[in-house]
Amino acid sequence: MDILATPEFWVAVSFFLFLGLVFYFGMHKKIAVALDARAAAIAKEIEEAKALREEAQAVLADYRQKQSNAAQEAQAIVDRAGKEAEAFAAETSRNMKEQFERRMKLAEDKIGRAEDEAVRDVRAAAADAAIAAAQMVIADRLTPETADKLVKQGIDALKSKLN
Repeated sequence: MDILATPEFWVAVSFFLFLGLVFYFGMHKKIAVALDARAAAIAKEIEEAKALREEAQAVLADYRQKQSNAAQEAQAIVDRAGKEAEAFAAETSRNMKEQFERRMKLAEDKIGRAEDEAVRDVRAAAADAAIAAAQMVIADRLTPETADKLVKQGIDALKSKLN
């Protein structure tokens, strides 16, 4: 078989002719420049992707920090509100106790005044009754001579006290 008649031979010849033409017209340089430009563009995209990834990681870390801070602030607010509620409850309890004690004292004072007034009223009523009884007894037993004698003794006693 003749080697010139085989299709593989002609494929090889056409391949080498193509390569020769590519080198003759400097296409290999253009291809290399295009590949280098493509490699540079890919490298630039990789760098941009790295920068974007680092930025995203920084944003994520910042977000996590803010989330942690917000959780801590929320817990602090809850704790502070609990303490304020306890203090308010204690103050309210103390105020209610003080108000109860003041009202008890006022009631005791009012009861004391009422007792004193009742005692005065009883004494006044007893004095009035005693005076009325004495008037009745004196009116029944007092004669005009005895009345003159008592008035004279009263005047003498008053003169001795004034001198």
